[in-house]
Amino acid sequence: MSQFFATCPKGIEYLLRDELVALGASDVHEALSGVHFSGTLADAYRACLWSRLASRILMPLSDFAAADEQALYDGVQQIDWSQHLGVNDTLAVDAVSNASLLRHTRYLAQKVKDAVVDQFRDRDGERPGVDLERPSIRLNLLLRKDRALLSLDLSGTPLHRRGYRVGQGEAPLKENLACAMLLRATWPAIHAAGGALVDPMCGSGTLLIEGALMAADVAPGLRRDYFGFLGWLGHDATLWESLLEDARKRAEVGLRALPAKFYGNDLDPQVLNEARRNAQQAGVVGFLHLERHSIEHLHKPAEAGDQGLLICNPPYGERIGQHDALAPTYRALGERARAEFSGWRLAVITSDEDLGRAIGLRAHKRYVLYNGALECRFLLFELGGKAAPQPVAEKPLSEGAEAVANRLRKTLRHLRKRLDREGVHCWRAYDADIPEYSAAIDVYQGQEESRPEAAPSTWLHIQEYAAPKDIPEHVASARLADLVRAAGAAFELPRERIAVKTRYKARGGGKYGRMDDRARFLVVEEGGLRFRVNLFDYLDTGLFLDHRPVRARVRELARGGRFLNLFCYTGTASVYAAAGGARTTTSVDLSGTYLEWAAQNLALNGFAGDAHALVQADCLQWLEHERGEYDLIFVDPPTFSNSKRAEDFDVQKEHARLLHLCAERLAFGGQIVFSNNFRRFKLDPEVAERFVVRDISAATIPFDFTRNSRIHQCYELQPRG
Repeated sequence: MSQFFATCPKGIEYLLRDELVALGASDVHEALSGVHFSGTLADAYRACLWSRLASRILMPLSDFAAADEQALYDGVQQIDWSQHLGVNDTLAVDAVSNASLLRHTRYLAQKVKDAVVDQFRDRDGERPGVDLERPSIRLNLLLRKDRALLSLDLSGTPLHRRGYRVGQGEAPLKENLACAMLLRATWPAIHAAGGALVDPMCGSGTLLIEGALMAADVAPGLRRDYFGFLGWLGHDATLWESLLEDARKRAEVGLRALPAKFYGNDLDPQVLNEARRNAQQAGVVGFLHLERHSIEHLHKPAEAGDQGLLICNPPYGERIGQHDALAPTYRALGERARAEFSGWRLAVITSDEDLGRAIGLRAHKRYVLYNGALECRFLLFELGGKAAPQPVAEKPLSEGAEAVANRLRKTLRHLRKRLDREGVHCWRAYDADIPEYSAAIDVYQGQEESRPEAAPSTWLHIQEYAAPKDIPEHVASARLADLVRAAGAAFELPRERIAVKTRYKARGGGKYGRMDDRARFLVVEEGGLRFRVNLFDYLDTGLFLDHRPVRARVRELARGGRFLNLFCYTGTASVYAAAGGARTTTSVDLSGTYLEWAAQNLALNGFAGDAHALVQADCLQWLEHERGEYDLIFVDPPTFSNSKRAEDFDVQKEHARLLHLCAERLAFGGQIVFSNNFRRFKLDPEVAERFVVRDISAATIPFDFTRNSRIHQCYELQPRG
């Protein structure tokens, strides 16, 4: 297995991660503006051919110290370049410098080129040439501080250049950004349900063409005639041809079944002609209907049907038109969408939030995307067929409720950019910020499981903390009612999207209890993974939001190892471990209900089979009889439990014994991640004697939980000796 790095525009790393996993890559984890993965040469070729989102696929050749120019030159010369190109071949070098004293990238590229060709000249008396456009191989140098990473660029030219573009408008949209927009707007699901695609400002047709290629299962790289590996000496031509042949067959089948339900409008006839030529080159011109219309005359085509995606990249103030002149265009878009496209989804990208608001509709989802260097908002709107449900607050809020609503609005403004940037869809918005209104309010954005055709929606989960004994019941009830109305007003949500529960400080009954029987599930996304949550039926929802960084840590630690998840609940940590590359996962819990839920979460993310075991048992008793070894054990027990089917459990009293039993199951070099939510928890001195203990509590509190830094305590433990 080799290591690779797929670069991409900032903001779509999680989408690219999911795409690479679907393409068969291993050890996939995202970084800034890219995704690391492992795989064979076939996996790398497949990424070049099939990735709709990546910009380049890089294969690292060497990582070495490069504090100065000579060290850089010497490091490059340590590579045997005769394995990669011949004396009659050509090369090109791209260089990027990040926090290094060596900053002149053109000079750095020249230095790398000199080191390569000098090796040939010294040995053969001849040297390869330089070709900046289509070299035999292209090298990529990344200098970060005093380290150099030199990679082979397998893509050669950026992968967003599909090979079909013969013309473009004034403000072209890169093809991989267009695909990110289509995926965020759930175009594949809309197409699968028979929906159409309409771009009312289509320009040179990028969104329509990419939407058609995606729907027809046409590999985005199929029409490219150049990749960076074609002239590389390590190229496997037979393997590449087999992948191309498979892609050709899939394209033939997909295009044969593709309906002609792609509609584009634009005012500029020259740009529409360019769109037709581009579509002709892409092989989809017969599926597109292009007409000259202004946005004010936008209408739903008669053949388009009752559902679909209306998507566009309208002009921004920075791009073509002046800001003040553009507001009427955005208003007209909102008005025509509402009037003509009932039951559809609207998706708009803009760099100007004021222009986004001019649309006059409430976005149910927002993402941060980058159009080049320009930070943009990608807005999704659900154009309901019925009158939209009214928010909870139908009459004026009380003074206290208004204070809560204002606090929620302030929190949303403060966190929105970070939530968008990090792709966080489930988060804590309020935690008894105003003491009289003592509750936690969590936001869940997800897809209703029973309505896969509907747009993702926002829901609230309110947990009222038990009121002090000196607060009369009627006062507590009135405050809770005020809180619910305030939350509905702040988030503009109807009452049916707000779940309300009271959390008592009970000593028994375990960690999770049943409260209702609606069986209404949402599918939410976290860390590029998907999970089922239930906001109404249980005290907890199936996803502990404060553990978001803990789960991310588990994903980092689990790679290549055997993972054990004790008190596994709905198996979210097991999903993270599997996604991080764990060889096996074993999830243990006493509840059959939650084990079934865990199995569904694993399956939802493509993890099933013997490698992912689910065990119904009392964890302490199971540990006493288990003989398997594990490289990473995650333990997140309840604070108290007095289940009839198992021993009574008190985390403060029992954790030393529990961790001792875990240590007996650790493989050499293994470690334990131990977490609990008991606020007065004290680690037993016996634990510190047996283990090297690292308290990672502060590092694992999410940014939306900083007001309540004792929400959990978390430790990494390794046996001494």
